[in-house]
Amino acid sequence: MRVFAVFFLVLLGTFIIDQNIKTLFVEGYYHAGECIDLELHYNKGVAFSMFAFLGSYLKWIQVLLVGVLLFVIFKEGYLKRYAFPAGLLIGGALGNVYDRFMREGVVDYVAWHCGFDYAVFNFADVAIDIAVVLIVIMVYFFPEKSRD
Repeated sequence: MRVFAVFFLVLLGTFIIDQNIKTLFVEGYYHAGECIDLELHYNKGVAFSMFAFLGSYLKWIQVLLVGVLLFVIFKEGYLKRYAFPAGLLIGGALGNVYDRFMREGVVDYVAWHCGFDYAVFNFADVAIDIAVVLIVIMVYFFPEKSRD
């Protein structure tokens, strides 16, 4: 039960923080910087606007992928070991999927333009990236001990 609580609270916290930050930008917040601009962008695709041609089908594909991921996490027992990163991953994914249903696309707002002009991302994206890095570190540097 404790593992599920960690998973759910991290998921919920990630989702709430993500949506509140996005609301600031939807309501008009803007800040220009030297290398990073904080400005509203709507991404109708995934990373770097890939698959934008799928239109409204993309949100349903992502709902299916999140569902499959949840099924695997719970069915295969990964939650016990990966509750925190799984919460980050699913919370971030749900934040971006929610945008697809409630807004014009995924709300991105961190526009990094030092040397290039195409990287725009949000808190949910960072949470997903951190989750993947944590899982990779746990798998490769702290493998589970076998129960032989």
